[in-house]
Amino acid sequence: MDIIHDSRLEFHNPDERTLDIVLAADWHLRDGIVAIEYVEQQLSAYPGITTIRIRENRITHWDTSLPVFITRLLAFCDKTGLALETSGLPDGVQKLLNMARSIPAATLTSRTNAAQGFFEQIGNMTLLMAHGMPQTMRFIGEIIMSFVRLATGKAQFRPGDLLLLIQQVGPNALPIVSLVSFLVGLILAYMGAAQLERVGVQIYITDLVSIGMVREIGALMTGIIMAGRTGAAFAAELGTMQVNEEIDAYKTLGISTVDFLVMPRILALVMMIPLLTLYAGLVGTLAGMVIGITVFDITLFEYWQQTLRALELKQFWVGIFKGTVYGIVIAVSGCLRGIQCGRSAQAVGEATTSAVVTSIVYIVLTASAMTIVFYKLDI
Repeated sequence: MDIIHDSRLEFHNPDERTLDIVLAADWHLRDGIVAIEYVEQQLSAYPGITTIRIRENRITHWDTSLPVFITRLLAFCDKTGLALETSGLPDGVQKLLNMARSIPAATLTSRTNAAQGFFEQIGNMTLLMAHGMPQTMRFIGEIIMSFVRLATGKAQFRPGDLLLLIQQVGPNALPIVSLVSFLVGLILAYMGAAQLERVGVQIYITDLVSIGMVREIGALMTGIIMAGRTGAAFAAELGTMQVNEEIDAYKTLGISTVDFLVMPRILALVMMIPLLTLYAGLVGTLAGMVIGITVFDITLFEYWQQTLRALELKQFWVGIFKGTVYGIVIAVSGCLRGIQCGRSAQAVGEATTSAVVTSIVYIVLTASAMTIVFYKLDI
């Protein structure tokens, strides 16, 4: 096959194992990209060559045509087992090649998971969680140190950001919390009344709804709502900042990302979720009152008095404590997944999904553990 000579390349053979390629003239896309077949043809004249060495000579201007040629030459050398020395390239080309080599190969996770068996996927997820545990513990340690700096007045954050987050986490969440809590209260009242009516003690609907909503269900439903609403928002916000390299900019300026971005979000959620928990309990109790009065002929006075007899102060404290724990879990999970986010649009979606799933799983685990502990302690 005839290959047209290209004046941008000169070949020298200093010894029997080395072929020097001298880059001559200027490299512009308008002149085309040198064909690898041209280099291959030159190599055929030197059968003992094991190393190709690039040397720069008389290059004053170059554009992307030169990096493209070097990239193709690298692929050719990898394929044929030749060693390629690129130390003679211009500095700009070497930087571009180093950046290209530093990008990891893309992995098709969806296809890989589809090809794996059920137990293999569980094993891989377990290993992934085990490998991520040190990073999680390190992140929690950074949060603790950030709150220590806050206590000593050395934390780097803006109070205005905290107030804005409080508004987003608290008042803006009232409509969805109201709707879900009211509907859950209705369901709880109907389900309980269907059983209590058999023995003629419908009045105890008040105990079931008020204690259930204030102590357990109000906090649990609020936690799940905030995991889907606020935890996902935290992960998406921080993940997008990671993609846009804003977090790298904070680090370059010497600003603690945990102080400036994570701590205000944790503070806002921990401050607001106990109030939302109490509000959810109140709305659920009112929903039970509506059902008791309109369906089961319980008077307003009877329902009110029975509710006061059923509820104790400890029920409120248990609900507030559980809601606060759920808030910490949601905030830490959302911020952690956002900080761990990769640098693509797909990574932001994966981080958001992971934040919601992680939050809900840990909410259920902590809810189960706290219920058992409070039962053992007779609280």
